[in-house]
Amino acid sequence: MNGTLLVIGLGYSGTAAALAAARAGFAVSGTSRRPAPPCIPVLGFEQAAPALTHATHLLVTAAPDEAGDPTLARHGAAIAAAPALRWLGYCSTTGVYGDRDGGWVDETSPPAPGSERARRRLAAEQAWRDLAAAKGCALDLIRLAGIYGPGRSALDDLRAGTARRILKPGHAFGRIHRDDIAGGILAAMVQVRTPGARVLNFADDLPAESAAVLACAAALLGRAPPPAIQFAEAVAAMSPMARSFWAENRKVASAATQAALGRRWRYPSYREGLDAILAEERGERPA
Repeated sequence: MNGTLLVIGLGYSGTAAALAAARAGFAVSGTSRRPAPPCIPVLGFEQAAPALTHATHLLVTAAPDEAGDPTLARHGAAIAAAPALRWLGYCSTTGVYGDRDGGWVDETSPPAPGSERARRRLAAEQAWRDLAAAKGCALDLIRLAGIYGPGRSALDDLRAGTARRILKPGHAFGRIHRDDIAGGILAAMVQVRTPGARVLNFADDLPAESAAVLACAAALLGRAPPPAIQFAEAVAAMSPMARSFWAENRKVASAATQAALGRRWRYPSYREGLDAILAEERGERPA
């Protein structure tokens, strides 16, 4: 056995990471309000403290709210006292980099969050830094780009009739496939690390305009893409959340992360990722 992993937040990415860890020989449990795969014991959020007494690894996917990080608020003391804990992983967002007018950021770029949501994430990152430093524990701050994968991709949006092909030339978004999140987290967990914090960017190698991704997905499904809509026309009908995403334009580099983890992304762009999703749906073995 490699160790004992506790996942706070068995959502879309957290469950994938938990399954990857279980396959690698970790004893895994996690907190969730929803059912999880049978091989992963599910705990209530309040039950996490007892599980921490024997956890060697802790992965936190739960987002902060207006009051701060809920995991630290409820379990900070138990985490600080956990006797076997040697690795902390905190899932944050590339949104902490803010708007760069289409320019590149990497793991060394100073954060410049432009939204309240991203400012909360950065504050949570700092709180985890402080705890890890006081505990003398390795911490990975995992900054995730836009998450997609089976059941959550442009393919699904097209089938549901909710896809909108918005044209805003030069405005690229970063993405990361769910399985690369899981594989990257597992690679980080099994490394022998000295105490201290490390920033990891989980973003694929090809930031792309959303219209290009939809066109690729439509071609894979053998259908015409949705009608094009100019951004200036589309923005009026957007939710505040959608407007906040479109308000920031940056490209996120992850070469240093891939080198640090000793692995390349399995899906270096949305093209390979969408191909794999469709192959899995058809019962084919992904390449």
